[in-house]
Amino acid sequence: MNRATLDVNLYVGMTTMPANTVDAIAQFKLTQKENWKRFAPLEAVTTSAAGGLVRFAGIQPGMRVLDAGCGTGVVAITAARLGATVKGADLTPQLLERARENSQIADANVGWTEADVEQLPFGDGEFDAVLSQFAHMFAPRPEVAIREMLRILRPGGTIAFSTWPPELLVGRTAMLAMRFMPPPPPGVSSPMLWGDPNFIQQQLGKSVDQIVFDRQDILVPALSPQHFRAAIERSAGPIIKMVETLAATNPDRLEEYRKEFDAIVTEYMQDNVVRQGYLMTRARKI
Repeated sequence: MNRATLDVNLYVGMTTMPANTVDAIAQFKLTQKENWKRFAPLEAVTTSAAGGLVRFAGIQPGMRVLDAGCGTGVVAITAARLGATVKGADLTPQLLERARENSQIADANVGWTEADVEQLPFGDGEFDAVLSQFAHMFAPRPEVAIREMLRILRPGGTIAFSTWPPELLVGRTAMLAMRFMPPPPPGVSSPMLWGDPNFIQQQLGKSVDQIVFDRQDILVPALSPQHFRAAIERSAGPIIKMVETLAATNPDRLEEYRKEFDAIVTEYMQDNVVRQGYLMTRARKI
């Protein structure tokens, strides 16, 4: 997949948006908030990656850490168990409820906040590290999200995040799903842009140095591509809505989507394991 394909969904920034576009983005966020409330079962897939991200970010005892788009808290809890002072912020209250439960079980002290990554309720330079695992990438406006994440990070602090490359399994299936969904409103960027190191460097700009990239895999047990797909269709927000809509309005299109999805997954499956490759990024705020 080339950069031109990815750029289809990259639109103008907040400063040039008409009022109706801003309203559309606000509605888009409300839809996201609702769609992602059933994500919790997928925490089992992302828990091991959370440990890798925390290690990659160099989290140490006593550091002030924010997990932006914390979901069920797997990154925040991992950092807190190392002795960091951690806060987690997420748009979806149902996921924060699960995060609180997880932190109680793990005996990890984390402060949880319902918040939008494009408008974080924290002070300038409040954190030594800002992390995000497959989360900030879903904010509709990359330039707004990254500006906020860097604003609350102190000079010399670390920003680190995990994203899905467009050319690998999750990116390919996400781009497939986009063919079967209504287009996003103007101003909403494709989350798969965040899997491109060139795009990441462009977004981070001159605010950081010491950029480091690393590629890792999540190994997901599955009996078949269909079993893997069924788990996604029950838990991944946008896919849930798409499947429900197609099942009610166009079952033939749903069958077409499922066949193509299964074919892609087959390329990444061996010995009852599906390999989900991902990209990690780390940088130091200047």
